[in-house]
Amino acid sequence: MVTRFRVGTNRPTEYLNLHVYSVSPLPKSYLDAFNDPNWQNAIRNEYTALIKNKTWTLVHRPSDTNIVRWVDVDETFSSVVKPGTIQTVLSLVASRHWLIHQLDVKNAFLHSDLSETVYMHQPPGQGADTAYLLLYVDDIVLTSSSERLLQQIISSLHQEFAMTDLGSLNYFLGISVTRDSSGLFLSQKKYALEILYRAHMNNCNPSRTPIDTESKLGNDGDSVSDPTFYQSLAGSLQYLTFTRPDISYAVQQVCLYMHDPREPYFSALKRILQYVRGTLDYALQLFSSSTTDLVAYSDADWAGCPTTRRSTFGYCVFFGNNLLLWSSKRQSTLSRSSAKAEYRGFANAVAETCSCASCPFTFSVEDIFTKGLPSALFEEFRSSLSIRCPHAPTAGEC
Repeated sequence: MVTRFRVGTNRPTEYLNLHVYSVSPLPKSYLDAFNDPNWQNAIRNEYTALIKNKTWTLVHRPSDTNIVRWVDVDETFSSVVKPGTIQTVLSLVASRHWLIHQLDVKNAFLHSDLSETVYMHQPPGQGADTAYLLLYVDDIVLTSSSERLLQQIISSLHQEFAMTDLGSLNYFLGISVTRDSSGLFLSQKKYALEILYRAHMNNCNPSRTPIDTESKLGNDGDSVSDPTFYQSLAGSLQYLTFTRPDISYAVQQVCLYMHDPREPYFSALKRILQYVRGTLDYALQLFSSSTTDLVAYSDADWAGCPTTRRSTFGYCVFFGNNLLLWSSKRQSTLSRSSAKAEYRGFANAVAETCSCASCPFTFSVEDIFTKGLPSALFEEFRSSLSIRCPHAPTAGEC
């Protein structure tokens, strides 16, 4: 028997330095964080940054003032995030092959408005380059047309604020960002799993579509036993539409009855969760597009509500091959004709875009935002919206 040792071709022993890092759960209170070593380090970094930036000065308490105490919170929500802005910047990154970085500010600041006019001198040689900075509280996404400008901005930010450069963008606002040769893939799979576990439906039977084509929700049915639970799940599904426009219409329907949820509404909500369970790997694909046309599609389901006879309008906006904006909403007033409902929906689409086009077919992609569709048609339109798996499907997968 010939071995590598005998013929002198044996490989040298390779020693690996393996490190195991523990992941701490989100603390529910200050004491939970203070007793966790990982959170102690984070607290220390925040405190050091506060001192370095001279955010506050320690003084004796004045006798004639009220003191604001620290408050532990479980969740916070802000309505300032505009998905279309984020999608536009990421679409430019994918199409123009720009570098994109993520930075984390070690503490956030409250700044007052400036009453003075501030003038800035443009740095030499920067006229031809472009940079976009997205800021949400203390999370920053930065992209630029040149690596030199990108690094210059990062260096300038480091000089002014205590922050960490997290490298290439991979996770922002609960959205996983994966980059490959075809573009960017935006996924909320982790968030979707959390919703399913909270609803105790992580092992439920999947559904091919999020809503049926027959019945529409009305005022019938008994009230649900736990309205808060219903409202929590419906609100969570609203944020899931950030990367899942295929459930926008279904989620819009169940959110119409947040004030007085009934059992039929809960059944409709569960069907959405069954659909999400069967399409966990589906997410939004942003391609490297060579076209820059801005095209909008609009549709309205005239008098679709069986109770109020109000119409539902929906639209989607494409920048090249990439889906940027979408919406599904109940119109606030009655429309006397289908043409009037269509024009109102079209006006909302025009408000978001400067160039629109409509589709002349009986069924078109915008119908996914205004009505329930047959399975085959729904899946076809879902693919048109670039909602797909991140890899080529195999037997038993997507």
